[in-house]
Amino acid sequence: MNEILKYSYERKAHDAVEVLNRCKFDAHYADNAAEAKEIVKSLIPKGSEIAVGGSVTLQETGIMDLIRSDDYKFIDRFNNKSWDEELHKYRLGYMSDVFITSSNAVTMEGQLVNIDCTGNRTGCIGFGPKKVIIVIGVNKIVADAAEGVKRAKSIAPLNSRRINHGNPCDETLSCENCTGTNRVCNIISIIDGCYKFPGRISVIVVAEELGF
Repeated sequence: MNEILKYSYERKAHDAVEVLNRCKFDAHYADNAAEAKEIVKSLIPKGSEIAVGGSVTLQETGIMDLIRSDDYKFIDRFNNKSWDEELHKYRLGYMSDVFITSSNAVTMEGQLVNIDCTGNRTGCIGFGPKKVIIVIGVNKIVADAAEGVKRAKSIAPLNSRRINHGNPCDETLSCENCTGTNRVCNIISIIDGCYKFPGRISVIVVAEELGF
């Protein structure tokens, strides 16, 4: 990576970590994906029951491989015989020890902004699991909530295409304001600080571009 670009990523990541910690999140800086994976490992005790939100970032960092190991009890939402079974696993996630995912945006005002189809990810971030771990690349850092919502909506078509939801935006890669069952932008969540349960949400900010 270009030295100046890398330095700019480092500065941006450190600044975000400082803001998030002021807002009572448990925020950590990671220089790269491998370091982020090690931080996640340090935050989840062996034997923990773990649920996840759909996330390209978890794949890119190798975190999905980590939590699929025999050290943890993984609620596997990805292998199901029916939609009812998948929904059941989503609900189990609310009672998990640890919920791990990424965020569509993190603001420099100390907010997490997310957009969801079903709401299991946004719901679990807000309440339920004992511990939440968010892993983000610097590409997801924005100025404020309004910019966060704009970013979340702009990448929703990419995620719709990634998971083959069959929405109009799968082809155009821009919002078509669709109204079908598989619409991916049904729920918008803004976590405005972590004041009620300080430190419950850990945010690992990686000085690299990760995910959408």
